[in-house]
Formats: sequence, structure tokens, C-alpha cells
Amino acid sequence: MQWATGNIGSRSLRAVIEHPRLALAGLYVHTPDKVGRAAGELGGSAIATAVRATDDIDEILSLDADCVLYMPRVLDAAEVCRILASGTNIVTTSTAFHHPPSMDRDLCARVEAACWAGGASIYSTGSSPGFISEAVPLALLSLQRQLGLLSIDEYADLGHRDSPAMLFDVMGFGRSPADFPRGRSEHLGTSFGPSLRLLAEEMGTPLDSVVADGEIAVARRTTDIAAGTLAAGTVGAQRVTVSGRRGGATLLRFRATWYCTRDLEPDWELRDTGWHIEADGDAPLDIDIRFPVPVERMTSTFPAYTANRAVNAVAAVCAAPPGIRTTTELPPFGATLA
Repeated sequence: MQWATGNIGSRSLRAVIEHPRLALAGLYVHTPDKVGRAAGELGGSAIATAVRATDDIDEILSLDADCVLYMPRVLDAAEVCRILASGTNIVTTSTAFHHPPSMDRDLCARVEAACWAGGASIYSTGSSPGFISEAVPLALLSLQRQLGLLSIDEYADLGHRDSPAMLFDVMGFGRSPADFPRGRSEHLGTSFGPSLRLLAEEMGTPLDSVVADGEIAVARRTTDIAAGTLAAGTVGAQRVTVSGRRGGATLLRFRATWYCTRDLEPDWELRDTGWHIEADGDAPLDIDIRFPVPVERMTSTFPAYTANRAVNAVAAVCAAPPGIRTTTELPPFGATLA
């Protein structure tokens, strides 16, 4: 079942409808004008399906599906526990469940109890965090015997993204430095710190602490972007560094650099949208992962990076024992193309 049909959820819905080994059992939506609409229409798929959207949770849970792809904008712990206790597994793009030991203890206990009550499991994943903060590093770490630092850099050029509410209201671009939401660093630390802890524990070197630091750069001159206008002197780029520290040194680092213009003060070194990974160890690595997507296709293509990984995880999560499962506990999973 697909739970919610926002930017990622609608792409996930389409992937399920078109998947050769999955069958869509139900579709839950929050928006009243989506109720009753065909799943194919909401997912953008030409494949016909009899499933129609509902906002009735009792109806959804009565369908006795194997798994829910849970993708609302905000996690509802009561919903999650109800789904799990009903015996339905969950794969979610919520960042809450990447590393159970660092979760809120009350939430962790409630969700684990629901898992065992229903004999179900739950797994958090996506592209970032998920793929780039867990799946890729785990593969690269398999080459190392000694590691000084593993650094993951994420770059996102948002100047072509026509999402004014997201960029200006939520992320704080276009604001004066004094008005920039300082909670951004804490938010990313909460999102990516669990992945770093998971990696460190897999190496047998648990972290002493996770620290998140943020910085901003301003637009040198007034610049028009797809979402609107950045005035000179307002926030044009932001960088958050999440550092996993052990023994007084940084062992693992995730750094997100998001920008709407390259004409910045101070002058940051920027890369095109993508990921850059460096391993400073006895088997050094320097890797770039780029997105060969033209500007006009970015909006339609990028949700796939998050949605597809969640869909591909369904079979592994359904086969897993009850509880909050992590990337280190699940077998490798990938695409089913035919």
C-alpha cells in the first residue's frame, strides 16, 4: 500500500503500479480532493488499476497488505504503530529509524512494541540519507583496513528548482543572514547523525559524539532564479557539516552544500549537483557521483532516487524479523527489472 502521494510518494506509487512483482493493494491520501481518484492518475502511470485513493485508515488496514510505503511529510507515531501492530511491514522515507540506539527512547520503545505485537518490521531509507550515507559507504569501507576519515559531500544546485515555498520559506534562501533559521544545522544532524553512528558501529569503532555545524554565504548581486529573486546580500548558499567524532578526531563526515547561485560572498568552492566521497585510509578513494539529467527533466527525475530505493527494499523488509531494521541488517537489494 502507498501511504501519501506527495513529491516522493507519487513516484513511489507509480513504481509499485509498474513493478513486475508487486501488486498495489491500497492507497491512503490526506488531501480531500484526492479521495476517490484512481491510483494510476495520482501516480502518473498509464497502467490501469482498480485501486482508488481513500482517507479511511480502517479501510486501508483491513486490506491486509504485506507492506506500507509510508511517505507523509510529517511522521505520525500513532499511525506508524497502528500499521505495524496490524501486522503490516513499513518501508519509510522518514529519517526517524536509521539507528535505533540513537532514537528518542519513548518512540523507539513504542515502535518496537508495535512491531512485536504485529510480527512486522520497519525500515527507513531513501537516497540521502540512506543510499549515500549508508549503502555506498558500507561498500567502500569494505576496502579499508585503516581509516583516517571518510568524507561524504552532497552538492545541490537549487537555482533551477521552481519551489518558492521550499527554498524561501523552509530552507531560508533569500533571507538576510540575521533571519536565517539556525535550526537547519540541528535538523541535518538529526537526519544524518544516525547513519554515521551506524557506519561506525559496523566498523567496530562506535562514535563518541556527533556534531553539526552550519555556515552560509550571501549572493553578491541580485539574481533571478527559477523560484524567484535573490536580493544582493541575502542567503544564496548554505552548508551543514555533520561530524562523527571518536577519540578527539573526526572519523566520519557528511557535508551538505546547497546553493542557488555560484556568485557568493565568501567565494565557496562548488561542484555540480551530485556527491563526492573521499576515503583517507590505507586504500585511498576519491569518487564522484553525478546526475546526467538536463535541467528541464530534473523535477520529474530526481524523486526516483529516493522513491526507487524504498520500493526496492520492500521484499527484504517483508522477509526480515520483527523490529526496527537497519541497512546493516538487511541483505543487499536492488532493482527487479523483469
